[in-house]
Amino acid sequence: MTGWRFWIDRGGTFTDVVARRPDGTLAVRKLLSADPRYEDAAVQGVLDLLGLGAGDALPAGAVAEVRMGTTVATNALLERRGEPTVLVTTRGFRDALRIGYQDRPDIFALDIRLPQPAYARVVEVDERVGADGHVVRALDEEGARRALRRAREAGHSAAAIAFMHGYRYPEHERRVAELACEAGFTQVSVSHEAAPLMKLVSRGETTVVDAYLSPILRR
Repeated sequence: MTGWRFWIDRGGTFTDVVARRPDGTLAVRKLLSADPRYEDAAVQGVLDLLGLGAGDALPAGAVAEVRMGTTVATNALLERRGEPTVLVTTRGFRDALRIGYQDRPDIFALDIRLPQPAYARVVEVDERVGADGHVVRALDEEGARRALRRAREAGHSAAAIAFMHGYRYPEHERRVAELACEAGFTQVSVSHEAAPLMKLVSRGETTVVDAYLSPILRR
């Protein structure tokens, strides 16, 4: 076997590194995921196990494989620490994701407590495409532009765009995504790419999560 092989679990608190040396023996390293002494815990763990300093170059052929998994996104979703997100949807459907499928885990509960949605604001856009692709209501670009600008000025940096039948006829979603980028949103997720599903609720929920967590994973 040539080269070191690394398996890394990047968590919200700790990063665990397991390595197999070229001779087949194992080595482990545990680091804080965020520590001012280094920029990246995973890279630091690799350097430590190789006996290298922060400024040392990695020897050619020293590493044969690196595999990495993370619970950062899961933790951020559970703790509601994602990007400030706005849901952009067809006018009249602002509450569709909040209503959901009306699942009742406790069928006899009188006090039903729903989890807080991942999005903090809803922008309704005048537009509607029918199931056959016929434009029932033309896209109000100027209205969408104004609403997105206000949402961005309010501090929202991620936009999740999910329109009725957008999975099959995505032209309106594409155009509003362009307007969101022009308004300064740094993360724009569209349902026809994130989850091209027929049902608005499932498609919209996945798109919201994509917008909410992608910046964290990217960082």
